[in-house]
Amino acid sequence: MSFEEEWAQLKADALARRPTGMQIDQLPADGGGSVAPAAGSLVAKTDSINGNANLLIEIAGFLQEGRPDAELTTMAREPRAHQDVATQVARFAGFADDQYLDAVALFAALSTRLRTAGSDFVKIDDGTAQHFLDDVLRYGQYVAPEAR
Repeated sequence: MSFEEEWAQLKADALARRPTGMQIDQLPADGGGSVAPAAGSLVAKTDSINGNANLLIEIAGFLQEGRPDAELTTMAREPRAHQDVATQVARFAGFADDQYLDAVALFAALSTRLRTAGSDFVKIDDGTAQHFLDDVLRYGQYVAPEAR
């Protein structure tokens, strides 16, 4: 079997295994067994948004609690280790600490942005509901049950 034939077969197999459920950036292809929102509409739950923001902050907190101990590199210092080894271990420890601090900051920043997005969504959702109620009051007519 040539490479092209094998590659075509692998691609066909991958397409056959592809899930038909909901994708992150699109509506479900077949409804996914639940009621699909109208085309072009977006459904979001503020509880889920706030829960995920809290989860990100918890992850940042766990990382902060499990932060690397700066004294771990003492075993690799001179005279216990060669000078080159001590230098490289110290360099790696500085790099690891920098990456760790970046990860904690990233999780905290993502949590803040997600919480802000959730708050903005609630404001927009409240504004939409208020607009609907205003329209009902402005354009609605009372019809007595007997007159229906």
